[in-house]
Amino acid sequence: MRITIVTDAWHPQPNGVVRVVDTVRQRLEHRDHEVQLIEPGLFRCMPCPTYPEIPLALLPARPLRKMIDEFRPEAVHIATEGPLGQAARSLCLKRGWPFTTAYHTKFPEYIHARTHLPLDWLYTFMRRFHGPSSAVLCPSPSVRRELAGRGFANAIEWSHGVDTALFRPQPKDFIDLPRPLFLYVGRVTVDKNLPAFLDLDLPGSKLVIGSGPQREGLMRRYPKAHFHIAFGDQELSRYFAAADCFVFPSRTDTFGLVMLEALASGVPVAAFPVTGPRDVIGAAPVGVLDEDLARAAMGALTLDPLACRAYAEGFSWERVVDELLHALRPLPTAAAPLAQARIA
Repeated sequence: MRITIVTDAWHPQPNGVVRVVDTVRQRLEHRDHEVQLIEPGLFRCMPCPTYPEIPLALLPARPLRKMIDEFRPEAVHIATEGPLGQAARSLCLKRGWPFTTAYHTKFPEYIHARTHLPLDWLYTFMRRFHGPSSAVLCPSPSVRRELAGRGFANAIEWSHGVDTALFRPQPKDFIDLPRPLFLYVGRVTVDKNLPAFLDLDLPGSKLVIGSGPQREGLMRRYPKAHFHIAFGDQELSRYFAAADCFVFPSRTDTFGLVMLEALASGVPVAAFPVTGPRDVIGAAPVGVLDEDLARAAMGALTLDPLACRAYAEGFSWERVVDELLHALRPLPTAAAPLAQARIA
């Protein structure tokens, strides 16, 4: 089957959206599907205001249409709501094509935190964007319920997975810092709520792995914390495995794939009891969810690393791909091939 996936988030951006899209692409191709990935590197771009590490495609509608016409897809999936997602959505609506979308990020909360625009306005935009899609794929039950409560009638659950061959227990001596080592991995942005972690009175060391517009300011504000950047997935996996506790301070993530990567590395999680951690951790004995994040972090140190690893092994990328294929809708000229691919 020929599947077009459109995303405004792509390498070298180090975030969960890129991880999900890239892994899904690879797994689809491993199953002999033909995937066209349309991403910002194929276009003229400008830096995102206030976040220059993120490129935004400039006037992508015409070249995007040409790419899609040449590929002749049998189904279209739009992963993000940026300029490429907007252009792909407009093309599909103009041609009467069905398409699916994904809700990877709480975009309204992120924009609200940076601009203070009213959340109601921002969710109106999101409902407009996702409303015509055949299905909005949500990474957790909590997100699906939240979107349904905000008037999204087409939200469905979509599993997430973790690469347990890449993220695995490894020697702790990769990092030579006083123990216990409390780790955060992810974008260093306002919505990640990093001061809630860095302000904690904890023994040992705090380590932040990631880049983003808040990084320089936080480095100056917290000189006792350690800030590194991982170069490649293998190095990233060693950072994960070296930690004693993974601290996830975000209150706005839709899922938090990094928590699964920590668990697969044999590292327990400390987080607030909010959307994302409640879905990833729940009541499993692999993390501590508490409004007192310091108490959660200290409690997580007592948990069994083997239990963390075993729990993460239950999150399969094959299930993620199965659910995406089930949600896809055939384009009018491709209904028979897509139906056959689902049956196969």
